[in-house]
Amino acid sequence: MAEEARGICVRDVAATDFIKSYAEHLKNSDKFDLPVWSDTVKTAVFKELAPYGDDWYYIRAASIARKVYLRPGVGIGQLQKWYGGSYRRGTRSEHFRKAASGIIRSVLIQLEEMKVVEKVGTGGRRVSVVGQQDLDRIAGTVFRAAEEDDEE
Repeated sequence: MAEEARGICVRDVAATDFIKSYAEHLKNSDKFDLPVWSDTVKTAVFKELAPYGDDWYYIRAASIARKVYLRPGVGIGQLQKWYGGSYRRGTRSEHFRKAASGIIRSVLIQLEEMKVVEKVGTGGRRVSVVGQQDLDRIAGTVFRAAEEDDEE
């Protein structure tokens, strides 16, 4: 039985697998570089420490690129809400707090320079044509790798 040939997009692969492989792609890319403050900054006001992993900035960038792909027109404010969480205040009740906007903004600026995302006239960002091809190509490699693992 012949299978129908169709393109694999980001929606067709698991989020964790795609983010891991796209973060590796960004790390190996010479256009995407790590900011000097990435080892000391907290990702949100409700966090106590900076992230432990060395690759956390690339992982966050890959996650943001995936979010912009799935929801065109998403802005920094919406991404702040998405990456936000619960601010635990000791014995007092918890409150929701947004994530740090500077990290999200710096990632989006670098992705714009790489021509992966572009600004929308109404505000927010969307994936460019070049970026969509790039993301879909990586999603295809992740999909084929998952199929090969299933066969074994």
